[in-house]
Amino acid sequence: MAKFPVQRLRRLRATPTLRRMTRETLVTPDDLIAPLFVQSGAAVRTPIDAMPGQCRLSPDTAAHEAQQLWRLGIPAVMLFGIPPDSEKDSIGSSAYDAEGPVAQAIRAIRQAAPEMCVIADVCACEYTDHGHCGVLREHPQRGYSVDNDATLELLARAALCCAAAGADMVAPSDMMDGRVACIRVALDEAGRTDTPIMSYAAKFAGAFYGPFREAAGSAPSFGDRRSYQMDIANRREARREIESDIEEGADIILIKPALFCLDIIRDAREMCDLPLCAYNVSSEYAMIKAAGQNGWIDEARLIDETLTSIKRAGADMIITYHAREWAQSQ
Repeated sequence: MAKFPVQRLRRLRATPTLRRMTRETLVTPDDLIAPLFVQSGAAVRTPIDAMPGQCRLSPDTAAHEAQQLWRLGIPAVMLFGIPPDSEKDSIGSSAYDAEGPVAQAIRAIRQAAPEMCVIADVCACEYTDHGHCGVLREHPQRGYSVDNDATLELLARAALCCAAAGADMVAPSDMMDGRVACIRVALDEAGRTDTPIMSYAAKFAGAFYGPFREAAGSAPSFGDRRSYQMDIANRREARREIESDIEEGADIILIKPALFCLDIIRDAREMCDLPLCAYNVSSEYAMIKAAGQNGWIDEARLIDETLTSIKRAGADMIITYHAREWAQSQ
């Protein structure tokens, strides 16, 4: 009979206490950022069908939600604006409206939860009447496409608007080339040198964002976003995108989506020392919610394992729609 191995790795799994003592990855509320969808109005809390448990909020209810999140130990929220259709136009000008829902929500949150870190998503898709992430131009062979350089000014103005309203951080999610550098210059010239940029450095195109687009009313009216968001097949290109944003002055790197890109998160962690954020996106949330409602999974346990997996891959911060319910369960 072969000699039994001396190493018995199960020894340290024998009891809950031993497992807790030897756990390598620990998620805490400090790791989480809660996304909030903000629209105009007052006392608004409209449920989002495709994202059970999530709502569209008016600035006052967003402030109340932020206050509750802060009490649960969650240190940050990320705001996405939902302007009325009547205020959308071809160039997304309401993205830099100082009286728009995001600017109002920032000011309200500053009063309700002064220590909360308020992050403003910076993009054009929620604000354009065509649903694309920038200004369109007509191409003789390809039809309409997003004009990268013309969009940079729009993004810089939107970032400045959010910073002026009191946002602690801006997070460009558009995937235009050069937008981190453009926003950095605009912030610095406006005297906002202390406003950090969380860059969506590697954001992949695909079927990951359907529930979000329902929530934000940001689905493209034609075509898709594959000409500016990344191809899900490309891992090396993600490294180039990350390197580019670091060179342009990004303070935090963001990978999106999280569960479908754990390898990219690990690559980013190994290639740079910047703080790293991952976005646990709407489809990842909706799949767990749907399975939980059907009784197919242990929902609470799967949420915990999801967040642990993302952090184990290397993320320092996780943007997740599960933030409130997970924190309440701890």
